[in-house]
Amino acid sequence: MIDAAGAVEAHQIDLTYSGGLQALRDVSLRVAQGEFVSIVGPSGCGKSTLLRLVAGLLRSSSGQITVSGRPPADARRVSQTAAYVFQDATLLPWRSVVENVRLPLELRGQARGQRRQLVERGLELIGLTAFADRLPNQLSGGMRMRVSLARALVTSPELLLLDEPFGALDDISRTRLQEELHALWLAHRWTGLLVTHNINEAVFLSQRVLVMSPRPGTIAADIQIDFPERRTRELRSRPEFAAACGAVAATLWRNVA
Repeated sequence: MIDAAGAVEAHQIDLTYSGGLQALRDVSLRVAQGEFVSIVGPSGCGKSTLLRLVAGLLRSSSGQITVSGRPPADARRVSQTAAYVFQDATLLPWRSVVENVRLPLELRGQARGQRRQLVERGLELIGLTAFADRLPNQLSGGMRMRVSLARALVTSPELLLLDEPFGALDDISRTRLQEELHALWLAHRWTGLLVTHNINEAVFLSQRVLVMSPRPGTIAADIQIDFPERRTRELRSRPEFAAACGAVAATLWRNVA
């Protein structure tokens, strides 16, 4: 069940870099607790920049962002509300799967016994138990991304920020990981905010798709995706799914032209 309370709220966000380049202009959005929302738009429109603002990794030039009612930096450092998954798996090559997944708990100062239980559960959730002692260079691209997801989810975040996490994968691996991510969202109901160039991915995973305009990026459209919360692979072959993808694509093209 989606909570009406806002997990992420942004009001009239502008971001201009020191060299004068305006990346974002008058961006306002709201993501409810337990909702999964995707952001699509042309390259360079500021999608990843917006995600970094929500994560507290950047600061806007004007406007206000809150994450669970806190400034993003507080949510990240103090309450540890959010977890971030990058396009690259960003695993430490000298650490095994289990050691990479354990890292955020070590940085948090979690007790050793609690760490062991949480890591075991995280590995089990993502289907990595049999690979716990492998190094990243012994894994496929899809497996490395599973490790990255497990590392993010082991902290039990309220908000999961995903920046094109499946972009480098082949179509089969990408589809499987989308389905696994959707199953995890159904089971745990964290809030999801995904940046992607893949319209099919956005429609399959999301309750809403936000379409951004070219730079300086702003939210040009907010499209409701009216499918049941529980989605299966068969949905992708249905006419209504193709129609939803077509509607998002048409809106994107209207705002690019």
